[in-house]
Amino acid sequence: MPQAKKSNTLAGTWDSQLIHQLAAPLRAQVLKALRDAILNYDLKPGQKLVERELMENLGVSRTTIREALRELTSEGLVTVFPHRGSFVSKPSLEDASDLYEVRAILESVVVSRFVDRATNAEIKQLGETVTELERISKDSDDIREILRAKDEFYAVLVQGARSPALKQILEGIQARVQILRATSLSKPGRPKETIKELRAIVAAIKKRDAETAAKLCSDHVRKASITALAHLVESGKEVIRLQEEKLRENTNETTSKRSQ
Repeated sequence: MPQAKKSNTLAGTWDSQLIHQLAAPLRAQVLKALRDAILNYDLKPGQKLVERELMENLGVSRTTIREALRELTSEGLVTVFPHRGSFVSKPSLEDASDLYEVRAILESVVVSRFVDRATNAEIKQLGETVTELERISKDSDDIREILRAKDEFYAVLVQGARSPALKQILEGIQARVQILRATSLSKPGRPKETIKELRAIVAAIKKRDAETAAKLCSDHVRKASITALAHLVESGKEVIRLQEEKLRENTNETTSKRSQ
């Protein structure tokens, strides 16, 4: 008898499209598709990435999938566990704390460079991104949409800083804490606080006060980290609770069998 076709666990979460092999370089297309799926939460933190399923969803070879996964691993978006496979990265409490601290320092440097190098038109544009973020936060509860609007703030900031090196490093850090950024903004009242903090940064930038703007920026990141790290702590407690519950169930089953 022919074997039954295995189900695809990605079908219910990721509405992917087959890769068009005649367009851009195939590997680049696959890499972008997977990276976007992770950053947009179509592929969830901790989710296993089964090569067969990825091949089916994207219509490419196993070799191409493996090349893309290796690149995403180097970016910190995918974690490989020996004998278990590849998973969407889920930062530990220690990793998240370190990433936020690096981000706070790095973004304060970017803000300083922006103050020194940005044009008045770019400063005006930066303020407009905060206004747009406020509008979207009022009109939508979609965290992904709010994050995209906030990313526009960073896009203008990095552009005005005129530092390719800082841009590359910051993008890498932002990608690795993306899920935590979503957690932070999902806390009731946090989007409103975020807008207030960003407006204060823009106000200092308009005065060309690099020191104050940089300090306000690092404070903004650290405030966001408090919410995100607290969520990780609570998630860890829930995981422990579930493991303890499962252990009790197994113990009770073993005891029951012995008594029979």
